Amino acid sequence: MLDDPDFQKKKIREIDKKLLTLESPLGDDKPQIQKNIDYVWTVTAAILVMLMQLGFCMLEIGMSRSRNSINVAMKNVLDFSATTVSFLLFGFTFMFGASQAGWIGAQDFALWSFSGDSPIWTFFFFQVVFAATACTIASGAMAERTKFLGYLCYTIILSGLIYPIFGHWAWGSFGGGFEAGFGGSSGWLEDKGFHDFAGSTVVHGIGGASALAGIMVVGSRIGRFDSEGNARYLPGHSLPLVAFGTIILWVGWFGFNAGSLVEGSAGIGRICVNTAVAGGAGCVVAMCFFWIVRGVPNVLVTLNGVLGGLVGITACCDVVTPLSAVWIGAIAGIIATGGSLLLEKVHLDDVVGAVPVHLFCGIWGTLSVAIFHENGFDMGLLGIQTFGTFAICLGSFGVALVLFKVIDAFIGLRVSDEEQEDGLDFAEHSVNSYPDFQTAEN
Repeated sequence: MLDDPDFQKKKIREIDKKLLTLESPLGDDKPQIQKNIDYVWTVTAAILVMLMQLGFCMLEIGMSRSRNSINVAMKNVLDFSATTVSFLLFGFTFMFGASQAGWIGAQDFALWSFSGDSPIWTFFFFQVVFAATACTIASGAMAERTKFLGYLCYTIILSGLIYPIFGHWAWGSFGGGFEAGFGGSSGWLEDKGFHDFAGSTVVHGIGGASALAGIMVVGSRIGRFDSEGNARYLPGHSLPLVAFGTIILWVGWFGFNAGSLVEGSAGIGRICVNTAVAGGAGCVVAMCFFWIVRGVPNVLVTLNGVLGGLVGITACCDVVTPLSAVWIGAIAGIIATGGSLLLEKVHLDDVVGAVPVHLFCGIWGTLSVAIFHENGFDMGLLGIQTFGTFAICLGSFGVALVLFKVIDAFIGLRVSDEEQEDGLDFAEHSVNSYPDFQTAEN
């Protein structure tokens, strides 16, 4: 009988059924085996999101001139390092602690009351890599002329205070949903029905708004605009690095979006498909749009089209169809391209195009929740999405603008013209990125 294939299949089905109905020792409804799958998937997704730090680092280094490469790399390393500490001490509690009238969380700073194998560690790890992503967005926009110490101060305050408080408005209850025994009360925007699944506004909008404030305060690089106000192109030193970084970001984005489900279920598939096609549509449309306008398929425009599409789908990847994701990504590709041209017109120097990609496309993606929802267009939801998006983006922009002005007044935000000419690798770190090579830069 044991050798009978039909008997073996029957026993396997019985074992599978017993495993799937195994009760949790905590006595709740979800089987423990499913909970363990959820935890493993969430940690895996968090590692993918952390990989995005490498993608940002490569992209920003490639789009900067060689004499600033180490400075850019150091800022990206410090983004994550400083965020892990400040988010643990303050940020996580402000964002997911017991809500105080829907505005800010307050509970167990530094998670001091938790120990053992609590689910809180999984949830914290997933959220701290999101916080680091929000912080690193401004790094590329402000590259090549920002003081290292001033930028470090910004990172600590953004990750420990600004991002968590505005994030609480939309995501305050998420800690309770993960059954971590933490928080669980919703923010005031969440109570109104505001939906931002993985952070088009909460992560990318806040990061992009802060980047906009930063480039307004720090000013443009020497030579970016001529005496008549015309834009001059200052090429980065490695387009292949930019392409590699973009691809790594795209891979990490599957963890960013699908990981936000915080459970290993069939819903992961649709989210990944929507993420893939939105990035692809943004890439193709941005390339074609610039090709028509300027007569050449520009590499940087094409790559930023990918990122614009990915940012656009982040808020709505759980509630739209793949065909809608194509439209969302395509329009985001145009927004990313047009936004870069707009910044040039108003003489704002964004080295990597962070503001149009993250802020402009983040706004578009959050509005797309109502426009392309699988249940149909919802005017009421569009009003809520519009109100919530601008409340978070304008609020974080205003606070970041004040923060950068304070840093500039007391510490200094911009390096001297001489230090810009020498390069921040030498001026800030006394090193040369490529000591064995002689470089020629305009």
